[in-house]
Amino acid sequence: MDHLLSDRVVAITGAFGDLGEALANLFAGCGARLVLIDRTPCPVPSSPTLLVLPRVDLTVAPTCLEIIQQVEKHFGRLDALVNIIGGITCRPMPLGDRNLAKWLYGVHLRTALNISKAALPLLLQSPAGRIVNIGSGVAARKGQANGVYGATKAAVLNLTEDLAEELKGKAITVNAVLSSVLDTPQNRAAMPGAEYGRWVAPEQLCAVIMFLLSEAATQITGAGVLVSGRA
Repeated sequence: MDHLLSDRVVAITGAFGDLGEALANLFAGCGARLVLIDRTPCPVPSSPTLLVLPRVDLTVAPTCLEIIQQVEKHFGRLDALVNIIGGITCRPMPLGDRNLAKWLYGVHLRTALNISKAALPLLLQSPAGRIVNIGSGVAARKGQANGVYGATKAAVLNLTEDLAEELKGKAITVNAVLSSVLDTPQNRAAMPGAEYGRWVAPEQLCAVIMFLLSEAATQITGAGVLVSGRA
């Protein structure tokens, strides 16, 4: 796998969290040039093989266009976009909570829609473009009491399927990875006493995403790949 992404330019949104860090390390080790995008600050400077874009709000469409302009200026191309930005709260998430619904809609669906739309012209210039969205296992499991969180994650899966259908005649694939709870320090702190051994390790989820970026996944598009762990 050392050169699986050799010289390919891969953008990661939500890049400064636990999953983003694991993905960045894996992709860099496989030869990729990286674009790291997040709403939080980052002390790591850009370099010829790394473009760091902190403190950006992907719910704002013009901001996403500016980001892609910077990517094109820095690298001249973009081969893959991995949308992992998201949010969750451990308090109840009823569908009637409008403020929570607005926030989750923005952080899950609007960010993925805005940056994907902005990136498409550049991605379509790649001989093997890729978009991978991070959904949630609750989007594939009916009847779970996840309220607005599940609704917005289901919307991400629907966006993935619709975009894949729209682009099926192009040299690009669009897929989603539907994960159960990730085994991260943040999630352990939020859910003390849970059975952590049933959760998905970030490295395991990264391996699935890596596969979807690979040549072996050329004929897979519009899929929602469930990574449920033992939950």
